Amino acid sequence: MEFIADLHIHSKYSRATSKSMDLDHLSDWAKIKGIKLLATGDFTHHLWLAHLKSKLEPMDSGLFKYKDVYFLLTAEISSIYSKKGKTYRIHNLIFAPSFKTVDKINRVFAGIGNIVSDGRPILGLDAAKLAKIVFDIDETCVIVPAHIWTPWFSVFGSMSGFDRIEDCFEEQTDKIFCLETGLSSDPAMNWRLSALDRYSLISNSDSHSPQKIGREANVFNCELSYAAIVEALKTKDKNKFLYTIEFFPEEGKYHFDGHRNCEVRFSPHETKQHKNICPKCNRPLTVGVLNRVDALADRSEGYVPDNAIPFKNLVPLDEIIAAALGISKTSKAVLKEYFQIVQRFGSEFAVLLRADAKQLRASLPAKIAQGIIRVRAGKIGVNPGFDGEYGQIKIFSDTDADKETGQEKQLDFF
Repeated sequence: MEFIADLHIHSKYSRATSKSMDLDHLSDWAKIKGIKLLATGDFTHHLWLAHLKSKLEPMDSGLFKYKDVYFLLTAEISSIYSKKGKTYRIHNLIFAPSFKTVDKINRVFAGIGNIVSDGRPILGLDAAKLAKIVFDIDETCVIVPAHIWTPWFSVFGSMSGFDRIEDCFEEQTDKIFCLETGLSSDPAMNWRLSALDRYSLISNSDSHSPQKIGREANVFNCELSYAAIVEALKTKDKNKFLYTIEFFPEEGKYHFDGHRNCEVRFSPHETKQHKNICPKCNRPLTVGVLNRVDALADRSEGYVPDNAIPFKNLVPLDEIIAAALGISKTSKAVLKEYFQIVQRFGSEFAVLLRADAKQLRASLPAKIAQGIIRVRAGKIGVNPGFDGEYGQIKIFSDTDADKETGQEKQLDFF
């Protein structure tokens, strides 16, 4: 069966998350979005784990169910440690097939550091040692390096990471078969590194609020089971792992270089011209994802590996509605229109992915339909994100917003 999966979220027990990040709200929003499988997140936190155990129905498939939405047990660990004289900050996702396995993992982690104060615990644990601990407990677990290009907390982070997966995971590297691209990169950027060809590239929301689940996601066509999903990722079977749903990476908050406080936003070329120094405060710039990819890439832009899993760039429906109406996406008018459209089509992804142009024009206000069609074609403007600030997407041109002129270049900067 074909289904959409978001495999990285957080609970209400993680820092800076909504109090609504509980199973009831998550299940409701999964149905609104059209997501069949959702990560639990934060299984290391005792209160969240108790909530999961009390609410989730175990399935024979290694997944769990609540209100007709399936869940996969996951957690994210922040590893901050020193190695060969350098400090690294690496985030890794853990997928687990059972509460029994989760309990064993938590007992070991509790002896290493504090896992009760935050849903995403910080452990002074080498990423390679973390992987060994998890695989020794249950070899069917999956370790996924999270948002692999984020400057401060990732395996390839410009400020805190490695240049190679092997340097991070050492003898455990062969057991790593999946990487999360993060909001500030898409698969095409990662295809520029031949060293990543063997890995499945997944995309997830890393959501801190129910409304944002599915802003990135994965589309599978396989049995809805833990083993089948893991096998699809391990083998990169294009018949079972169909494609990923992506932000336009320029919208991610670490795509370009810069200093947010100084209001300095640079492309990699501009950063090079300024020798990586902020012209306002004279301190080193925060080097973003595009620059870091350029530094490690051994291929030119546009290269597509033979075994590449396709992807589709989307803009969330509420952002398209807001752009069409010319108001904030949090306004009551946008929310009202959003829920009316979702009710009409069945889910947000039914609108964004499945409805053809004729259906959109017949069923939606003209400008909203036009916005969805323009996004699908990549006819947007973008002001790239940098140093923790999200990029800004511009769907309609200033000069001819009510007509599909097709005159704009794809991904123009403004």
